[in-house]
Amino acid sequence: MTADTTIDPAPPRTFLFLQGPASPVFAKVAGHLEVLGHCCLRINLNPGDQIFWRRPGGHNYRGSLARWPAYVEAFIRRHAVTDLVLLGEERPYHRIATAAARKAGVRVFVVEMGYLRPDWLTLERGGMSSNSHFPVDPAQILRAATGLPEPDWQRLYRQSFLAEAAYDLLYNLPNVFFCFLFPGYRRHGIFHPLAEYAGWIRRLAAGKREQRRADALIRSLSAKNAPYFVYPLQLETDYQLRAHSPFGSQREAIDGILASFAHRAPAGTRLAVKVHPLDNSLISWRRIVADKAASLGVGDRVLYLDGGNLDSAHGAQLRNGNGQLDRRTACSEAGQAREGPGKGRLRHCRSHRPAAARRVLDGARGPGSGAERGNVQADGRFDPGARELLFPCGYGCRRQGHRRAAAPQRRQ
Repeated sequence: MTADTTIDPAPPRTFLFLQGPASPVFAKVAGHLEVLGHCCLRINLNPGDQIFWRRPGGHNYRGSLARWPAYVEAFIRRHAVTDLVLLGEERPYHRIATAAARKAGVRVFVVEMGYLRPDWLTLERGGMSSNSHFPVDPAQILRAATGLPEPDWQRLYRQSFLAEAAYDLLYNLPNVFFCFLFPGYRRHGIFHPLAEYAGWIRRLAAGKREQRRADALIRSLSAKNAPYFVYPLQLETDYQLRAHSPFGSQREAIDGILASFAHRAPAGTRLAVKVHPLDNSLISWRRIVADKAASLGVGDRVLYLDGGNLDSAHGAQLRNGNGQLDRRTACSEAGQAREGPGKGRLRHCRSHRPAAARRVLDGARGPGSGAERGNVQADGRFDPGARELLFPCGYGCRRQGHRRAAAPQRRQ
């Protein structure tokens, strides 16, 4: 990552960084912005924030969440902030800060890691998911994309699980053991970090066995010339989903998808539910999926994958002319990037009309049926003719009167 100093200099701006990924990326971006003549500040809310900044411009906020609105408003005014940069605009501290920024005429930029691809960093103005300014009309999107080159799908950056775990430990363990340094801070996470680490250790211990089991299931799917769909689970702790989805938990989403599959999918169609690679195993999704499928009478048609090569699953899936459905996941692009029939993906809802939970499918096609691009179905159910599995209510639809408040957070 290098700063380009050959472009025409822009008027100096003041960037305020709040919480970002558990990595040095925000500090590196700030360094490049300062090379271009801009001022970069950071408000640290906990010890982990402070560790990943380690550069000038850091300010520690040790007060309570109740006093945070007045503090951040005064900070923006006192330092003449022009731009606010953060990850997860719906986190409690960030929601307050973005409101203060908009009131002061400050630009808000929201970052997400792996939103589209595992090694891509997404930067969007104003917000993401239901806060996004991205158009929802497929025709408008296609017009805007006219003449643009094909994206470079080659993965350029990789990070090992060990490196990711080390960053996570470096961020969270100081927040646990040195929480007295920031006594007013409240975590936005569902699980205590130590409980999550215990779950990951348990999952890693069973990793090789689960990998062999998943590989065998994927081979069986590929060997049988029968239609199936892939449902990649997201993390229960993903704050984007907790804030933007109309569901109180992933369990509700699973219940709805399996019910739709049981009632609408043609006989012989199967559903492969794949757990997220970073799931902490504190919730037994395997048991939840199996129990729900059995209660609906489709236990023999619903598979659970904990591991395995999803690219292989997608290869067979696309050849069979089926689709993938997800809430929000980087692996959805794996299906989208491949050529062939049946390229389909349920996208999270960005509708501006709460009564119209809009769904857009990225070109789904059944064998011999021709392309059915931009298929929007009002009730969001599985359409046997189109061979697509749609989910009622749509993911990510959040507007006034339809937003579930995040569960109250316990003190760290």
